[in-house]
Amino acid sequence: MQKVIIEPVTRVEGHGKVTIHLDEEGRVKDSFFHIVEFRGFERFIQGRPYWEAPMLVQRLCGICPVSHHIAAAKAIDQLAGLDPVDLSPTATKIRRLLHYGQIFQSHALHFFYLASPDLLFGLEAPAEQRNVVAVAISNKELARKGITMRKFGQEIIRVIAGKRIHGIAAVPGGVHKRMSIEDRDYFLTGKDLPNVDTMIEWSSEVVDFIKDYHEKNAPWLDSFASYPSGHLGLVNADDGSLELYDGRLRAIDAEGKRTLDDVRDVDYVNYFAERVEPWTFLKFPYLRHLGRDDGWSRVGPLARLNVCDRISTPLAQQEFKIFKEYTGGKPNNHTMHFHWARLIEMLHCAELMKALLHDEDILSDDILRKGHRRPEGIGIVEAPRGTLIHHYQADEKGMINRCNLIVSTTHNNEPMNRAVRWVANNVLDGKPELTDTLLNQVEIAIRAYDPCLSCATHAIGQMPLHVTLYNHKGNIIDERTKS
Repeated sequence: MQKVIIEPVTRVEGHGKVTIHLDEEGRVKDSFFHIVEFRGFERFIQGRPYWEAPMLVQRLCGICPVSHHIAAAKAIDQLAGLDPVDLSPTATKIRRLLHYGQIFQSHALHFFYLASPDLLFGLEAPAEQRNVVAVAISNKELARKGITMRKFGQEIIRVIAGKRIHGIAAVPGGVHKRMSIEDRDYFLTGKDLPNVDTMIEWSSEVVDFIKDYHEKNAPWLDSFASYPSGHLGLVNADDGSLELYDGRLRAIDAEGKRTLDDVRDVDYVNYFAERVEPWTFLKFPYLRHLGRDDGWSRVGPLARLNVCDRISTPLAQQEFKIFKEYTGGKPNNHTMHFHWARLIEMLHCAELMKALLHDEDILSDDILRKGHRRPEGIGIVEAPRGTLIHHYQADEKGMINRCNLIVSTTHNNEPMNRAVRWVANNVLDGKPELTDTLLNQVEIAIRAYDPCLSCATHAIGQMPLHVTLYNHKGNIIDERTKS
């Protein structure tokens, strides 16, 4: 192989590196998805007062800071001596509204800005067409609604946290302010912004769009980068329904057998371990009792819909039934179905936001509770990209002396590597030339997971994506870099 045309992994948050190894006959032997950014956040947060954690850790990311803010807040509540049930209904509901707004806007960002070019223009689309500008030209109405839907979620964040990115909402034991009637009515009236009912309507339309797309493109959507895997997510402790803010950890294998049976989130440390590999800064979490080879799981929208029994809101529940019927009630292991699941969650979040905006509790002044200090706190939420774990320990002075973060993309490290390997073996293997069109399929497989590589590795500065091709002797025969 004399020449390889490598296009970097684009339309994801962060930077990575792909290496493809060939055997003596020039066929794909192995492939790896490397994360090359430095992981340091767990160290430099040490020595800071525990009450600063929700403000500090959200600096991990500009796309999903609210997820880190909320997960850290739940952990800090415990350090302050409070479990989720100890918080006031007002504080919990405001936090939930903030969280649902975050998931809504993040899912809109991923689908309309990052993933839709893959679906609208297909695998053969030229590089210059694979962007949101081309989507706007091709389908103006779809792009308009997508941009407005993201704005709605960002406005929820701005009103509650003060600004769209890196605001302040949660404090130990609650939230720092209630919502005013004017704030609430801003989202209900539709005077200056399409109201929450419009968000539900548009979310339903986008779910219909993806169902129609699946019907027309089932062969490649069902087969592309599909492989058996475990699935992990939070479920409601009472009825096993989809839970995004506070629930029990449930995991299943590729056949649907439970491998983690609704354990308390604060007990995660008894069930999970992490392994480090020399070729990436991103760790590999797995279930201890299954081991490194069998204990890994996918997380995120696809996994959440696989592990839950139902969805609590009516419109999303109807779509959930259709989604489950597609695979006959068995776990859905089709990587490209992440997008379908993601849009069902968008609809669910829109319905949840409407219910909370009509709840008078969010207008109450009962926003803060106090407890007695504890040495340890664990907070777990379902971030847009999957199960997010924040774990802190603090000394008697309240200074953090240990921090462990298992970010959603970290859980998906092994699944993403499997997806890259599938494309290498099934699409790239044996080709006389690796064209841009072929290599774009590596990106599509990774992008389905909506990875946030900066969150997962906690980067300092910016680093390029670098792709390297090795022959069977370990010699580099081609490489491409995008800074």
